[in-house]
Amino acid sequence: MSASNMSVSPKKVIGVIGGMGPHAGVDLVDKIIEQTNASSDHDHLPVALLSYPERIVDRSTFLFDETDTNPAYALADILRALDAAGAVVAGMPCNTAHAPAIFDTLVDEVRGTGHDVRLLHMIEETVQFMQATMPHIDTVGTLSTQAVYDLQLHRAPLEAAGFNVVTPDPPMRERVNTTIFDTTFGLKAQSHPATPQAKQNLLDAIAHLISKGADAVVLGCTELPLAPLAADMDMVPLIDPAEILARALIKSVHPDHLKPVAPRLAAFQTT
Repeated sequence: MSASNMSVSPKKVIGVIGGMGPHAGVDLVDKIIEQTNASSDHDHLPVALLSYPERIVDRSTFLFDETDTNPAYALADILRALDAAGAVVAGMPCNTAHAPAIFDTLVDEVRGTGHDVRLLHMIEETVQFMQATMPHIDTVGTLSTQAVYDLQLHRAPLEAAGFNVVTPDPPMRERVNTTIFDTTFGLKAQSHPATPQAKQNLLDAIAHLISKGADAVVLGCTELPLAPLAADMDMVPLIDPAEILARALIKSVHPDHLKPVAPRLAAFQTT
């Protein structure tokens, strides 16, 4: 069926919980658009983004006992609002928010109030995508915040799926964390566009992981793909969980609208 003949049900809305950070939510919507097979405005899918950053407690401060306020409850309120807007499936572009103490509480809270919207798990979707499309990959490097490393949010599921995992040495790990959070050049402060310093730090970190044997690198913070890296780093595939989440959201409700896997990733697949 051609894109121009596709029919989209207005009830099958894709929801996006934004605000963590704000650009990451917008980036996920942009990736949903990019991954949709469409040739006109009307071919595109209905998407609802709610970005309320001031309502959501910093995920790390809760997970490491610096506050008793679980951001899951604010996230549940936002997810219920997306449900009211017609969303039947939703995504949350924040890796740290997928820690079980937050994600599981969020899902239980929404289910407990009788809402049916389904929240996809970005990290699980990423691992499943890699298993299905990159069976030749043995060793995966991960870049993320310090909190995600400490909680092993990527390491544990990747290793359970059979991948070897390498992470940066402590000095490089701190450099990546600074690249995300620094208030002058960091990606949370300046991500559109990313500063040259932030971009170079990330390229150095990827090269560091390659030197440790990485066959692929997961950009495990949703701010990291906001820095344009692919054009300068073509030695290994760079795995963007937000892009994979965008594809999973489309596939879950409008599979006929999903584009084929991008050539830059397909080039690394076995035939």
